[in-house]
Amino acid sequence: MSNGAVLVVEDEQLILLDVESALEEAGFEVVAAHNAAQALAAFDAEPGKFKGLVTDIRLGAGKSGWEVARHLRQANPTIPVIYMSGDSAIHWGAEGVPESVMITKPFFLPQIITALSTLLNQQHSDHT
Repeated sequence: MSNGAVLVVEDEQLILLDVESALEEAGFEVVAAHNAAQALAAFDAEPGKFKGLVTDIRLGAGKSGWEVARHLRQANPTIPVIYMSGDSAIHWGAEGVPESVMITKPFFLPQIITALSTLLNQQHSDHT
């Protein structure tokens, strides 16, 4: 299924490892980042490599997940975006990019996989 990587941004190591493992088991190539700076550096180095973003909202010091998603959407206006958050979901309508998905913590890992697959399928059907 590897026609691009999914960028996963999460500052909590255990959650990052869980999401990364679940996506890889589902057949996705994953590039993991612990903060916005790492994520943006990976994306900017090779923007065409990425087919999706799964990001936490609060990423410690530096930019938020909202800002990471907006940055990626400037380069790729249709890239699927999934937000994960324990407390920022109420801001999704104002801060989130269009056609994105919000998954609140705690979540089940299949929710991430299903949301990502759904967005990717919608993206492909829009281009046919």
